[in-house]
Amino acid sequence: MQNISKEDYLGIIYKYKDESGEIKANLIAEKLQISNAAVTDMLKKLSRDGHINYEKYKGIHLTESGEDYARNIIRRHRIWEVFLNQIVGMPWEKVHDEANRLEHSASDELINRLEEMLEFPEYDPHGDPIPSKEGKVPKMRKHKPLAELKTGQVGSVIRVNDFDEQFLNYISKIGVKLNELILVREKRQFDNSMQVIVKGKPCNISSKVAENIFVEINKS
Repeated sequence: MQNISKEDYLGIIYKYKDESGEIKANLIAEKLQISNAAVTDMLKKLSRDGHINYEKYKGIHLTESGEDYARNIIRRHRIWEVFLNQIVGMPWEKVHDEANRLEHSASDELINRLEEMLEFPEYDPHGDPIPSKEGKVPKMRKHKPLAELKTGQVGSVIRVNDFDEQFLNYISKIGVKLNELILVREKRQFDNSMQVIVKGKPCNISSKVAENIFVEINKS
């Protein structure tokens, strides 16, 4: 991946920080598909600019200003995704990369007008919450990775990770979409792969796929 901006870094930190607000440098490198050395260089710059608190070999935290900056980038990105999906008609596996390009160039006025035109969406096409211009983030329903479900359990898809176009294309082909029900028919201990039922059809999925689909357990 070329020309990775500070906005890209801050967006990754915001999205993948843990419950304590911390993220490790190696996870940033993994998500951006770049070297640890490149990440270290940018983290130093972000620290100098006051966007993060960073000490080598320790977790990274966004500062208050960094949190605001990153939240705005996330907001712009996800509003573009909704626009591209709902208005332009692009499938959910295509909108992420396009939104990455558009999020940097649009004015705040344009983003606000898009949000209004879209009737103030709360979630993007992948189920991620969209912060409002006041900084409020919609509450997510309680959910967990599909990989954590047991044989016989049913989950409703709440969110999917949008890190990879091939992943989104694959799960679309097997019928996975937001609010779709998935039944775990079999869970294999030797590799944690699963056989699931989607739209009445059985299919086998790997543990990696199951880890990136998030569901609300159906208790009925």
